[in-house]
Order: sequence, then structure tokens, then C-alpha cells
Amino acid sequence: QVQLVESGGGLVQPGGSLRLSCAASGSIFSIYSMGWYRQAPGKQRELVAAITGGGSTTYADSVTGRFTISRDNAKNTVYLQMSSLKPEDTAVYYCNAGGVHTTADDLGNYWGQGTQVTVSS
Repeated sequence: QVQLVESGGGLVQPGGSLRLSCAASGSIFSIYSMGWYRQAPGKQRELVAAITGGGSTTYADSVTGRFTISRDNAKNTVYLQMSSLKPEDTAVYYCNAGGVHTTADDLGNYWGQGTQVTVSS
């Protein structure tokens, strides 16, 4: 089995910064893509940023220039550095690992439990 454990959420003032981390563990052989999604109350879950094992990145237009995603392949860990935070960034942030190839030769997609980010004065 594969588990994703997130950390780093919390309350921050507008203009502040936060860093989210997500570590994948279990019988992992490789992970194609890791990323972050978010879901605000009453809204659909949306992609925030994603990164492949080769380092290719994708960002939502709303966070481009403010958020930076990075990844440590050796640790199966993905990070999201969030700067210049705005109240509209408030949401539950979910870590995702896609194209996870396990040592049992399974291929799957996994989610973390979510971490709350609140941007408010």
C-alpha cells in the first residue's frame, strides 16, 4: 500500500508564506507525477501545481509567479512553497501522486488526507 502524509498547513496573513510538504511511503518503485490540488468550500477540487519525476512543472494561472513546486525523488516527497498568499488561496490542499508503480507491479493514483490553509488577517 501507498500512503501520502501532508504537513505545513495553517493560518497566515495576506501576503505571507507557507510551505507544504507531502511524503509518499510504502512499496513504491517509482512515481510519475506528484502534485497539489485544493478545494475551497462550495467549489470543485482544482489543480494547483504538479511536477514529474523529470522536473517538468504545471501551475494553475492563479498561482503562477507566487507558488513554486519542487520534488525530492529520492525521498518521494513533494513541496509547495506558497508566497504572496491571498484570501482566495484559502482551501484544503490535497497531495496527489499519479502513476505510482509499486513493487507488486501495480499502477495507481493516490491522495493525501488534506491540510487546511487559511489566509486571513
